[in-house]
Amino acid sequence: MDELVERYITDLKSKNFSKNTLDAYIRDINRFSKFVKERKEKITEVDNVTIMAYVQYLHQNKRASSSIARNIISIRKFYKYLSKNSIIKENPLLYYEIPKIKRNIPQILTVDEVNSLLSAPDGKTLKGIRDKSMLEVMYASGVKVTELLNLTIYDISLKLSYIKCRGSKNKERIIPIGSYAVNCLEEYLKVRPDLNRYNLDYLFLNLKGTKMTRQGFWKIVKRYTKEAGIKKSVDAFTLRHSFAVHLLQNGADMKSVQELLGHSNMSATQIYSMITKKSKIAEVYKKAHPRA
Repeated sequence: MDELVERYITDLKSKNFSKNTLDAYIRDINRFSKFVKERKEKITEVDNVTIMAYVQYLHQNKRASSSIARNIISIRKFYKYLSKNSIIKENPLLYYEIPKIKRNIPQILTVDEVNSLLSAPDGKTLKGIRDKSMLEVMYASGVKVTELLNLTIYDISLKLSYIKCRGSKNKERIIPIGSYAVNCLEEYLKVRPDLNRYNLDYLFLNLKGTKMTRQGFWKIVKRYTKEAGIKKSVDAFTLRHSFAVHLLQNGADMKSVQELLGHSNMSATQIYSMITKKSKIAEVYKKAHPRA
């Protein structure tokens, strides 16, 4: 690996990035460094032509626009670091335009579909009790998968009905949870000692007694989606998306939903407002049009 890249990665690791963000930056810069070497160029002499060639390379490898945009941001940060440390005179990406990202509207479940999904786990088995508790907490709080899996037994208060969640940059937020989630957590905590062979603090453990992984959680969602007979394309974030839209549909204000989701920017929350408005228009049409 190039010495400058190594130094930059060491610098990145000293920042307060989440693990996923850090891993993405490191992957992006290592991929770019390899591309530059294959072109027999020096990483300190990269210009716009190299950047355009790299973007074309990413397109040829069928990278999504969002992935390409993130790669450009990662490389821009790298050259900003080199410029700041007087290793190069000018950042070659300073004026490079990032491709516009088309926001895909996330898949949303109806309230009935959510009820079917949350009712799918077998409440008589250890696995079923744990799975139902995880799904209920995710829908009750709208947390991200990583946030859910990082919860510890010290992050929940059943008496006060809330969970304490740490998001990106370790920013903490308190999220209320409803009676369904509280009841499921109470049931799960009764059987959790049977899973906790290694005396861990993580709230949700896999059947081996270790921390649940993102892949493990995704398998759980996929399984119960199938058992519930839901035909929509569901992923590990669908309950989070549904949480946001259902709140807005029932009168919650945008600012409150933004805070609950942990969005630093309102624009990230506004996409849920678009879904809500489309739903209302469709509902009005069905009620008002004589041929609907």
